[in-house]
Amino acid sequence: MYVTLIAVAALWGAAAGLLVPRAAYRLSVEPEEPWRTACPAGHAFTGPARGWLGPARCPVCVAAAAVPVAAAPRTGDPADLATPADPVTPANPANPATLGDPADPGGPGELRDPAGPAGPADRAALPGRLLVPALLALSCAVLAAATGPRPELAAWLLLAPFAVLLALVDRRVHRLPDQVTLPLAAAAAVLLGLAALLPGGAGSWPAALLGGLVLGAAYLVLFLIHPNGMGFGDVKLALSLGVALGWYGWAVLFAGAFAGFVLGSLYGIGLLVLGRANRKTGIPFGPFMIVGALAGLLLGALAGRA
Repeated sequence: MYVTLIAVAALWGAAAGLLVPRAAYRLSVEPEEPWRTACPAGHAFTGPARGWLGPARCPVCVAAAAVPVAAAPRTGDPADLATPADPVTPANPANPATLGDPADPGGPGELRDPAGPAGPADRAALPGRLLVPALLALSCAVLAAATGPRPELAAWLLLAPFAVLLALVDRRVHRLPDQVTLPLAAAAAVLLGLAALLPGGAGSWPAALLGGLVLGAAYLVLFLIHPNGMGFGDVKLALSLGVALGWYGWAVLFAGAFAGFVLGSLYGIGLLVLGRANRKTGIPFGPFMIVGALAGLLLGALAGRA
């Protein structure tokens, strides 16, 4: 049963990971810009939840890419090199609906961000189509292996896709949207409250609530002291991470928070050493907070089983 639990958790992570890239692409905009409603080729997002749930690749672009190129003769006229009727294929870079380079592992139809950090030459706003599902599947499997068949595992598995979503968005645009961070904190509190009602839990719901308040307050103080070094989105993210870590107690809360600071510091130092940043360069801190929290949860879960 233990192996089955891990396998089911991994499958859940992989399935949820297939839906995360589209939402991350839509949310990866500057604060003053509205959420994206269409792919780079202009095709409106449709599907469940008003188009927020769906595959990373634009279905219309994928369908167009599958249409064979018409064997019509070319006249040599520059205006004839790419027409609106031409299909969207990697072989037709002149068509503005073409989304990527044939050498790009994402392939045609992949959602891309013209303002992505890699620059106009690479325009990939999302990781490879298999990277996010694989990462989320691994995270969920590890959480299941450490937690075992305890009620809080359901909370970790339900919260994990949103944590990965926030990490992706923060990495792209250095932003943690309120539309995700605040509901995530509320969801963590509610899910752990339900877990506390079931037998076999290894944590404390009051401690989880207090942990969210304490970690959120600590980040708020850091923000007030040095607002240029700490975003207010990090403060809001700390609420949900504090709830999760506080479930296992104060030692786990401190370990998870400290791990996030260590990872972020090492990353910043690495950029300085490589000459890719200076002391004023901002880095997305959310992903390191999340990875540190994951490490803390694994520590707490294993300790609870000892």
